[in-house]
Amino acid sequence: MVAQQLLELHDIVKEFPGVKALDGVRFDVLSGEVHALCGENGAGKSTLMKIISGLYPYGSYSGELKVNGTSRKFLSIKDSQSAGVAIVFQELSLVKELTVAENIFLGREPSLFGIIQTTEVLMRTSALLKDLGFHMDPSQKVGDLGIGQQQMVEIAKALALDAKILILDEPTSALSDTEIEVFLETIRRLKKRGVGCVLITHKLNEVFAIADRITVFRDGKSVTTYNAKDVDEHKVIADMVGRELTDMYPRVSRTIGGPVLAVHDLTVPHPTVPGKNLLEHVSFTVRKGEILGIAGLMGSGRTEILMSIFGALHGPRTGSIELEGQSLAFASPQEAINHGFALVSEDRKRLGLVLEDSVSRNIALASLKRVARFGVVDDSNENKIANDYIDALRIKTPNSASQVKNLSGGNQQKVVLAKWMLTKPKVLFLDEPTRGIDVGARAEIYKIVNDMAAKGVAVVMVSSELPEVLGLSDRVIVMCGGRVTGEFSRDEATQERIMAAATRFS
Repeated sequence: MVAQQLLELHDIVKEFPGVKALDGVRFDVLSGEVHALCGENGAGKSTLMKIISGLYPYGSYSGELKVNGTSRKFLSIKDSQSAGVAIVFQELSLVKELTVAENIFLGREPSLFGIIQTTEVLMRTSALLKDLGFHMDPSQKVGDLGIGQQQMVEIAKALALDAKILILDEPTSALSDTEIEVFLETIRRLKKRGVGCVLITHKLNEVFAIADRITVFRDGKSVTTYNAKDVDEHKVIADMVGRELTDMYPRVSRTIGGPVLAVHDLTVPHPTVPGKNLLEHVSFTVRKGEILGIAGLMGSGRTEILMSIFGALHGPRTGSIELEGQSLAFASPQEAINHGFALVSEDRKRLGLVLEDSVSRNIALASLKRVARFGVVDDSNENKIANDYIDALRIKTPNSASQVKNLSGGNQQKVVLAKWMLTKPKVLFLDEPTRGIDVGARAEIYKIVNDMAAKGVAVVMVSSELPEVLGLSDRVIVMCGGRVTGEFSRDEATQERIMAAATRFS
């Protein structure tokens, strides 16, 4: 069967004040294909998707958009949906209190004399889910589903519109490995049905697992398009960043000193399940200038270790925590910060930044006393310090007064790191430090982390990405079921050994 050209974009230009976000972009999607869109944060990928989906209406950009060969001028998301385009955003748009069926048909419920036909909604949903190969109860509340199943509901919701073009923006960022496999199999089924998919993701292994073509964006331009089978990750990365990344995880020579943080028999009861523990007899040490990686599957207790030590996980706990030989137990994050701890959380937008505030204010947030004079924040001092970090970390921002929400993911993460660097920490906790960040920004963040360790900071890093754990860590501990099930030196650690320990429940 000959593939049909479902979507065409010609010479798309989109400008914001002082910034040309898209510059003469050309892009197309065929029926039954996955066309992956790769590029650094800020390259223009999301802007293009918002044009295709109607979020940015015709008139706010120039160029031509065609669907099935017909020129279209979308003024809203409703217009694009009517043309067969649906988008699944990284941030899910589901109503947790409603059922699967109610979410899928929200705003389009079949009714009779103004009364919603609940039985018909359930029947239609059941048929749709069966057709897609999704195994879930249409009457179950979405809030009771796992993130992976919620992602499936979002896809079903889009396809219930009879979409022929499906845009997927970072669809697997919060999924486990098992859920990712289910997701990829779903996309393969959609390809067979003739649906054209646009995939935006920073995970190049997924791109090469599912994509037919790859278009690379850089600085608002569509640089090149490849058949996926004719190119490798190395070439795609080079095109994305405009340079060769010869060594993503450079071996940095540094002196590792004595113990800074020592954790002994840390046990934390589950807050809602009697008799169950989040953490059981967890013990480890971290030395001055050392990067300790914590690996394990989702739900293994990795994040809970950091949150508990940092004073952000409330409730009872047993065991002991020592900082440079002194026994401590923090009742709040502020106490931890006062003693030299810093935490880069996995959700930077919710827990790491004040998005509506400026770059300078975010950098100073955890160190207000350092930028204050007589108890009042000195704006000129705050801006000077912020500009020093902007230069040192190469944070791309128009100026220190710019709102953090307008920065790319990688630059937002640099702001978070700058905030904690200003506190002069003794111990730095990193929880998924490069989640949702492009490959170029990752390399820069790895350098920052290595530089901090070289200055004597004890670093503890949680990551779901084994190459990252293996590439950065001097030593790795592995969690499973709330317990430490393995410990490896840098030379001993391999993906096979880590995964074996991560699945060892006894």
